[in-house]
Amino acid sequence: MTATYTFDVFTSLDGFGSHQGDWGGYWGKQGPELLAHREALLAPEQRMVFGATTFRENMEIFAEIDAAGVTPDPWVTRMRNLPATVVSSTLSGPLAWADATVVSGDAVDVVARLKERSDVPLRSQASLSLNRALAAAGLVDRIEVTVFPVITGKTGLAPVFAGWEDFDLDLIETRTFDGRTHVHTYRPTRHA
Repeated sequence: MTATYTFDVFTSLDGFGSHQGDWGGYWGKQGPELLAHREALLAPEQRMVFGATTFRENMEIFAEIDAAGVTPDPWVTRMRNLPATVVSSTLSGPLAWADATVVSGDAVDVVARLKERSDVPLRSQASLSLNRALAAAGLVDRIEVTVFPVITGKTGLAPVFAGWEDFDLDLIETRTFDGRTHVHTYRPTRHA
């Protein structure tokens, strides 16, 4: 049986995955319903998959949180405690992650093997270039887009779908949290 692979990404309405400036985390738009949804989403057993850049960014954020003595949102703690595979030719262990393994090699080959062998679903939070390559290879089963109610035309960084192939998206589910943040789950198929 092949494990389901979900590309899970946060974005502004204009398609940026992050920002510079004074927006704050989640563009300052997180609410209790969204945070509860994120916690429930990560509650079942699953394996996280990261590219090297996103993994490094997460480790920097976690180090800042730890140094400040701040308690992260529960979903972040849960994610940090899930097993993870990091696809990288530049990182090596040991890593400051409870159960992370670095695997070098072509990301498409690595994730194809993971999908074949994993007995739990696979989820990737961000990792834009990794997921672009995986989608092009037909390995992304679901795209879950959390759209925050902001336009970051001047401060937006990391266009989420820049460089992607063309895909048709079948809507599986859509939900609204805290009356403002939308989560859309799609099944992608390459546009012929």
